[in-house]
Amino acid sequence: MLYSLERILALAEKDGYAVPAFNVYNVETVMGVIQAAEEARSPVIMQLYSRLCTSGFSDLVCPVVLEAAKRATVPVCLHLDHGSGEDAVMIALRNGATGIMIDYSTLSLEENIKGTKKVVEMCNLLGVQVEGELGHIGKAAEGVSNQYTEVEDAVKYVKETGVKALAVQVGTAHGRYKQAPVLAIERIKEIKEATGVALVLHGGSGVPDDQIRMAVKAGIRKMNFSTDLCYTFIETVQKQDKNKIAIDLIMKEPIEEVKKFALSKIDVLGSRNRI
Repeated sequence: MLYSLERILALAEKDGYAVPAFNVYNVETVMGVIQAAEEARSPVIMQLYSRLCTSGFSDLVCPVVLEAAKRATVPVCLHLDHGSGEDAVMIALRNGATGIMIDYSTLSLEENIKGTKKVVEMCNLLGVQVEGELGHIGKAAEGVSNQYTEVEDAVKYVKETGVKALAVQVGTAHGRYKQAPVLAIERIKEIKEATGVALVLHGGSGVPDDQIRMAVKAGIRKMNFSTDLCYTFIETVQKQDKNKIAIDLIMKEPIEEVKKFALSKIDVLGSRNRI
């Protein structure tokens, strides 16, 4: 069942859990994620990184996700992750995205609001909702910033842009951490109470389970996983018998391992048996 971003997040908001959002890159990662969602009876967001749109990959991967969503008996949202600009947004929309993230977080607050608002207005014409980012979520290799998203800025940003989801900087980063992060749980709670919007946690790979559970309780309603899913898939492919040449047989175990990974995140986010 293909769901919009707003509709799938409303499910999580109603019951106090977070929807897992997995970055997918090919038919095998899509299969692993959708199999996990079906088995666990969990809603799921499958997202494509902005680069996949601007490089042409999404023209082929999005139809795979849409077909999986069509066949699924659980809610599925197709989402653009870290949209780099209007070009990526337009390509994602053309390819059937039911959720859009635009990332102008490196700009000033006013420029971020201006650019995000324009994308929201554009997407509203198609009935597609937008996730924005306030407080730049950088790379783990460069260290985790302790400059958290300010509550007052978040209120202004949500009010003036009309986003339905807000990615916040509360102690995470993208990639593999040098040491486990400690999330700013109180800041999550403060932003949630002040804005009322669905909050998103990026950089989910490597965050300890207890931190994730506290973040969900504080108001996180969507959490992204990409790095660990990629490692799971690639490392399993590399372990396969080099004498095998039938790709469908080689891919059986990688699909299964992606499924297991997705199930582990479904459980910690509390989205199992919600459908």
